[in-house]
Amino acid sequence: MQYYFAPMEGITDHIYRRLHHRYFPGVDKYFTPFFSPTGDGRFPPRNMRDLNPEVNEGLPVVPQLLTRHAADFLWAAKALAGLGYPEVNWNLGCPSGTVVAKGKGSGMLTDLEGMERFLDAVFEDAPCPISIKTRLGRYHADEFPKLLELFNRYPIAELTVHCRVRDDFYRRPADPSAFALPLSTSVNPVCYNGDLTTADRYEAFIERYPTTPAVMLGRGVVADPALIRRLQGGEGADRETLREFDETLFEAYCSAFGSRRNALGRIKEIWFYHICLFDGGEKYEKQMRKTTSPEEYQGLVARIFGELPLREAGAKPQW
Repeated sequence: MQYYFAPMEGITDHIYRRLHHRYFPGVDKYFTPFFSPTGDGRFPPRNMRDLNPEVNEGLPVVPQLLTRHAADFLWAAKALAGLGYPEVNWNLGCPSGTVVAKGKGSGMLTDLEGMERFLDAVFEDAPCPISIKTRLGRYHADEFPKLLELFNRYPIAELTVHCRVRDDFYRRPADPSAFALPLSTSVNPVCYNGDLTTADRYEAFIERYPTTPAVMLGRGVVADPALIRRLQGGEGADRETLREFDETLFEAYCSAFGSRRNALGRIKEIWFYHICLFDGGEKYEKQMRKTTSPEEYQGLVARIFGELPLREAGAKPQW
């Protein structure tokens, strides 16, 4: 079994990836939050900071691209291959309204002709293995058989299926039953994605689909950084390691952002998920959201670690 860390915009940047890999190794691939290449043939500084090989050295990182134009995908894929990345991922799953309105991400899933032209051009000139992350469809899961038929015509390195449609966003539950089709009929390797946020959910899924070669997890790993290690038969996070990880992560953001207050916004996004790992953490959830100063934040974290036990079975998500 291969275990992948899903891309999460505003959370799984290179700072988070490096520290997660240091304290909780075991992830087989980290997928970057998407970059949208344009026709100017260059990476903006903001994206280059996350794609620079130096900040990802020693990590199994897969850059993800979001575009509907094959020419833009190809220049970016060639540049990334030249930087040493062995794989590039095409995002066909993003449900954001602004993305979909431009016909990108899951907004492209109803344009089979456009996808065919895109894939023809990309696989004619691909500089490295190309993987794809898709949803089941834009409106209905019954769109997926035709999508899979199209995907089966190309040598896709791996097809990750997020078992929701675009209109589900992340609010409605994923539908694992939909994974039976790609698992049995895809000619390319497949990976499952969707709501594997706890060890119990993972075990129920694997009992249903024991031949699954790869799974992608996101929110569950942010909530419990040791979740993948648990799934591999290892130990959960101990309090000392977890506290050191959290402190080091906050200080790294302070340094990168040049401001402790700016870093506070980022670390609070992580704690939205992370607090689910503590028994009784919900009583501090509102306080964490309302925290406005780094000193207040650090005091709150000290109380959480000092007062609340870690859940032995891992995070108990409220989402």
